[in-house]
Amino acid sequence: MTTVKKSNSSLIVLISVFFFWGFVAASNDILIPVFKENLHLDQWQSQLISFAFYVAYTVGSIIYFLISKFSGGDILNKVGYKNGIVVGLLISALGTLLFYPAAEMASFPLMISGLFIVGLGFSLQQTAANPLAIVMGAPSKGSQRLSLAGGINNLGTTIGPILISFAIFGSLSKNENGSNIESIKIPYMILGFAFLVVAVIFKFSSIPNKIETVTDEIDKGTQKDITKKSALDYPQLVLGMIAIFLYVGVEVSTASNLPEFMKQHLNIETNKIAPFVSLFWASLMIGRWTASVGAFNLKMGTKKILQFFMPYIAFLVFLLINIFANNDVTPFYIYSVIILVLVVGDIMSKGNPATQLLIYSVFGIIALFIGMISSGMVSVFAFISVGLFCSTLWPCIFTLAISGLGKFTNQGSSFLIMMIMGGGFISLLQGYLAANNFLGIQWSYLVGVCCFAYLAFYALKVKVILKSQNIAIADNSTMAH
Repeated sequence: MTTVKKSNSSLIVLISVFFFWGFVAASNDILIPVFKENLHLDQWQSQLISFAFYVAYTVGSIIYFLISKFSGGDILNKVGYKNGIVVGLLISALGTLLFYPAAEMASFPLMISGLFIVGLGFSLQQTAANPLAIVMGAPSKGSQRLSLAGGINNLGTTIGPILISFAIFGSLSKNENGSNIESIKIPYMILGFAFLVVAVIFKFSSIPNKIETVTDEIDKGTQKDITKKSALDYPQLVLGMIAIFLYVGVEVSTASNLPEFMKQHLNIETNKIAPFVSLFWASLMIGRWTASVGAFNLKMGTKKILQFFMPYIAFLVFLLINIFANNDVTPFYIYSVIILVLVVGDIMSKGNPATQLLIYSVFGIIALFIGMISSGMVSVFAFISVGLFCSTLWPCIFTLAISGLGKFTNQGSSFLIMMIMGGGFISLLQGYLAANNFLGIQWSYLVGVCCFAYLAFYALKVKVILKSQNIAIADNSTMAH
């Protein structure tokens, strides 16, 4: 892939779409309890919100693949990367229009259909935006640009629940226990308008529309690669696809089932839950900002200082956002102690993706078990801390899964993006098992334990696989999901 000229303004325009992906994904966790209460849904039914949104990524990828196949070439190479993002934004804007009749008619099918269409648009946007971010500047700085984009994404996940909660509950009367389903119309109409505005800005921006790609490259000295017919011939990718499916699954399901857990076990009303959901997604920001320190050419002393202070700078951003939203942040001060566990894990991993994947998976298992056997705010913060340990798993798995793929790297990357659907399937499974006649909401988090157990297995197994292929594991890059 060749480098294209860029300006700071065009890069800012590009990474704005990363904000939308995070904003909508995290806001779903507020919609889930609102629709569950108003439409009297079972927990598993409410998880169809996550299911519809994340499965849309896979459906979108399949549609993209089929159209490219039958049209005789990659769609983005034909219509252009910038134009692809514009089309994706228009598709997402179309999806938000369904929220109006969905709210008016209190129609759950219409609402998840709208989310599905929004997700389809995001799928096309992701396909185009990630490679653009890599080539818009020096190749050596590509991972840093993706890290910056990931920081913007996480800012969206932190702000989204707060703003959507304010839009739904902010105008309530003294009866604070209820929520008006019709109140979702305005924020999503505004969001749709924002999609249209950004689409226009993109169309007339200086963002490149074409990317020259280098194809059919085979790694030096790997004669056996000539026999490979597909990316699926590489075990590190196939096992990595399962890992991505389960990683996105445990990340999404932990957050989307948190409101129901807090309602059942702590009697916390739905309109009070947004700051906790926001902290879960802010935890990903905390972890990614911490990991991004390694992407910069800094002196060792400076790097060690930033490894400690960067997560607390991100945590301060979370606190300031909630203070601005007039939320009480005093219950969250104790979380600063939990962040130390992340810092220790980051130092122990020494930037090695396999080691970090193993350490954070073990930490995730421990956090979930603490949440399941404890009570009160201890259990809540234990479940929320899963966000810390999920924060860098996407780049860890992605890096390991595409290592050594050579000319099949792009194909392998597309297969990994398709597995984002795990966010829908795993949340649906946990929601089903959360029923009182099964595991119950607290012990339903055993699903997450199983996900982390596989991720720990993959961390160990992929080391052996890559060693057998004489592939050295590089330092973790700071790509963003």
